[in-house]
Amino acid sequence: MSNKMVDITLHIDEETTHRDREGFRDVLFAMPGVMGASYHDEQPHLMIIEYDPDVIVPKEFIVTAEQHGLHTELIGM
Repeated sequence: MSNKMVDITLHIDEETTHRDREGFRDVLFAMPGVMGASYHDEQPHLMIIEYDPDVIVPKEFIVTAEQHGLHTELIGM
């Protein structure tokens, strides 16, 4: 397994509740290669994801969000 770690910011278009964000964060944590996912309630549209680029590509975060009814964009690519 690689020891690389990079992060990217995911912008969530929809208004979400704290519970929605917690649930989506848990989904991201379950993905192979994801080492962290965090957000702040003061900035509910932004989620920072830490991941291993040798295991997963950022496009997977958008696909996963869509599968959960969210529209997102990657920031910082």
